[in-house]
Amino acid sequence: MAAPTTDPDRPSRPTLLAVAHGTRNPEGVAVTEALVDRVRALRPDLRVKRCFLDLVAPSLPQALARLSGEVILVPLLLGAGYHVRVDIPEALAAAPHLRARVAAALGPDPLLADALTDRLTDAGWRAADGPVVLAAAGSTDPDANADAAAMASLLRERLAGRDDVVPAYLCAAGPTPAQAVAALRAQGHSRVAVAPYLMSPGFFAHRAARSGGCVTSTPLGTHDALARLVALRYDEARERMPSAPASRAG
Repeated sequence: MAAPTTDPDRPSRPTLLAVAHGTRNPEGVAVTEALVDRVRALRPDLRVKRCFLDLVAPSLPQALARLSGEVILVPLLLGAGYHVRVDIPEALAAAPHLRARVAAALGPDPLLADALTDRLTDAGWRAADGPVVLAAAGSTDPDANADAAAMASLLRERLAGRDDVVPAYLCAAGPTPAQAVAALRAQGHSRVAVAPYLMSPGFFAHRAARSGGCVTSTPLGTHDALARLVALRYDEARERMPSAPASRAG
């Protein structure tokens, strides 16, 4: 009997579909593309695609329509807010031709604490500079804001022996980063750093930079820890993925 043939173009593992938020800022889109390229370099064994939830093509429904077989969607999002809980599952329900699973959001995670620390250090922050305001995007979803607060705790642990890390929100919740900076200065801290808890440059990053911190780091961007975290979320979701039904010979 002849050995079965295999299709070299068919991935042996589920496709990794990175789902980014989307932004009108071209630099922000470029950062997303660069991060996805880093994931590809890190995991050459995987077929890696990307799409966007808003403003940029391909959209999530467009990307799902172009795929077949098994897919793991990895949200390039820092918290499990409305997009993760509602938007992505709804789009997936409209693509019944796929066997798919949605991975957990990227944050909170110790790898992100490593990336945030590196970004602060790159910006010139030192332990003597005092406390840090973690500037998250903010959400009307309390769970998403709780994720940001949990990330502040992880960053505080990562900066063991240094001053406090205070969560703040750039919209939809309080305190704002500017309010958090002002409150810390009122407590006697002359120097306060702002760490944007954001994926890429854009409107929120500009707002964080105007919060009054003596040092403001850059968004997480293409830090190697993010690429490793995307791969980790994929592997976690794949472990939970049910096995495909065995095919029967004709």
